[in-house]
Amino acid sequence: MSIDLNLCQFHLGCPTQEDINSCRLGGIERGRREVDLDRSLFFLSSSPSKPTTQNREEMAGIGLSWPSKLTDRPKLTSSTTRSSSPRCCLSSVKMTVSVDEKKKTFTLKKSEEAFNAAKELMPGGVNSPVRAFKSVGGQPIVIDSVKGSHMWDIDGNEYIDYVGSWGPAIIGHADDEVLAALAETMKKGTSFGAPCLLENVLAEMVIAAVPSIQMVRFVNSGTEACMGVLRLARAFTGKTKIIKFEGCYHGHADPFLVKAGSGVATLGLPDSPGVPKSATSDTLTSPYNDITTVKNLFDTHKGEIAAVILEPVVGNSGFITPTPEFLNSLREITKQNDALLIFDEVMTGFRLAYGGAQEYFGVTPDLTTLGKIIGGGLPVGAYGGRREIMEMVAPAGPMYQAGTLSGNPLAMTAGIHTLKRLQTPGSYEYLDKITSQLINGILEAGKKAGHAMCGGYISGMFGFFFTEGPVYNFEDAKKSDTVKFGKFYRGLLEEGVYLAPSQFEAGFTGLAHTEEDIQRTIDAAAKVFKQI
Repeated sequence: MSIDLNLCQFHLGCPTQEDINSCRLGGIERGRREVDLDRSLFFLSSSPSKPTTQNREEMAGIGLSWPSKLTDRPKLTSSTTRSSSPRCCLSSVKMTVSVDEKKKTFTLKKSEEAFNAAKELMPGGVNSPVRAFKSVGGQPIVIDSVKGSHMWDIDGNEYIDYVGSWGPAIIGHADDEVLAALAETMKKGTSFGAPCLLENVLAEMVIAAVPSIQMVRFVNSGTEACMGVLRLARAFTGKTKIIKFEGCYHGHADPFLVKAGSGVATLGLPDSPGVPKSATSDTLTSPYNDITTVKNLFDTHKGEIAAVILEPVVGNSGFITPTPEFLNSLREITKQNDALLIFDEVMTGFRLAYGGAQEYFGVTPDLTTLGKIIGGGLPVGAYGGRREIMEMVAPAGPMYQAGTLSGNPLAMTAGIHTLKRLQTPGSYEYLDKITSQLINGILEAGKKAGHAMCGGYISGMFGFFFTEGPVYNFEDAKKSDTVKFGKFYRGLLEEGVYLAPSQFEAGFTGLAHTEEDIQRTIDAAAKVFKQI
C-alpha cells in the first residue's frame, strides 16, 4: 500500500485531545498506549489544517489507526483522484511512500560514539569486562531502556533479551508491579542504614524456600556474599584451605581468582595480576565433575580443608550441568572430612526451581550464596545456612562482616515482589517449556546447517557450544569454536536477538518471554547459521 505524495501535504504537529480520544495509536512509543502531547506526530493530509472529525477522511496518519466503529475513518482507494478534489489515495506513481512496516536499518553509530567517549572515562569503556565485546568482536551496544523480554539501545534497535541483566530479570524487565512497589517504598526513603521491616519479610521468604538456609545475612553483591561465606567457613571449621572448580566464578575476591570463569575466561586472562600468592595459596582446584581429583585433594591435605565451593550448575564457563553422581558424592566426601559444602547459587537460586539447584537436585549443602533474583534487578547478595554456622556471624558471633547498604529497603522490596510472582503456580513449568523450545530449536537449526553443536537447559537457564561435546568441564568448553560463536553472535544481534557476549556465559529466559519471542529467535538463528 502506498500514498501519492503529489496529492498530499506533510504536516508536523500535535493532534488535539479530541483526536486522541477518538483514535488509537498502535505500536507508538515501543508498545505503550499512552500519548505524550509534548511530542509531535507526522501525518499526511490534503488539508493544511490539523486533523479533525471533518477532515479525517482526507488524512492518513503514520502509525495511526481508527476504531472500526467510526464511519468517517480514512478512505483509501486505488482509483485516480481529480486534482481539483485532492484526496489521499493509493497510487503507483513515481513519488510514493510505503506505509507498510519496514525493517529499520541496523546501525550502532550512537552506541559507537558513546562507547568511544566512555573509553576515555572508564577502563575499557565499561564497568564490567564482558560488556566490552572483546571475545565476540564488533561494537558494544549501549542500552537505553528495557521492558518485559525486550531491550532497546540508544540507536533505537530493539532486541529480544536472553541476558536478563545477567539473571535477575526472571519475571521480566521493569515489571509494573515491582516498579509500583518501588515507587511507594521510595516515598519513605531509599536507604536507612538501620533495620527495616522489609528485611524480615524477605529473610522469611528466603528461609522458607531454600532447604539449606535457617538464617540469612543480606549483602550487596554476589562477590560480597562469597567473600563472607568463605570467611565464615574458615571461622566455623578452624581450617584454611578450600576447594573450588576450574571455570567456576565466585566473584572477584582474591582467593577465588584461580582458574576462574566468567570475564576471566571470556578474556582469556591468566590468574589476575595484583593477587599475591599468599591470597591463593590455600585455594585448591579441581576440574568440574571430577570426583577422583576431589578425593585426592582431601587425602593430600587431610584435616586442612574448610570447604568445597561450587556452582551446582556452572553458568560462568557456559552452561555445564553436573553428572548424576557428582553433587551427591561431594556431599558425602565433605561430611566424611568434616568440611562444609557451599553452593554458590547466585545464578541458580530461584531460577532452576523456587528452592534453587539444591531443591532441583535434592542435595542440601551447609551454606549457600544468593544474589541476582532476590534483589529483583537491584544490587543485592546473601549468604545463609545452618543456624549453628550462621550464629558465628557478628554481632551474634565473632566473625565480622558489615555493609552500609545491606538490606536496603529498595532491594528488599524488589526481591519480595519478584519472589511473590515466582510463587504463582505454573511459573517454573512455563520456564521449562519455553527454554526447551528455544535450545532445541537453536540446536536443531545449527546442526541442520552443518555446524557441530551441543547444549542443554534446566528451567530458565541454558547454553550451547560450537563443538560436538559432550561438555563436562571447562577444558571441554574451551574446545568450542569461539570464532564461529563471535560470528553467530554478531549475526543474531543484527536480527534483534541479544545473547551474552561470550561463549563462556549461560543464557536466561524469563516469564516475560513469549512463544513468539522464542520462534523469532529460532528463525533468526536459522538464518544466521546459514550465513556463517
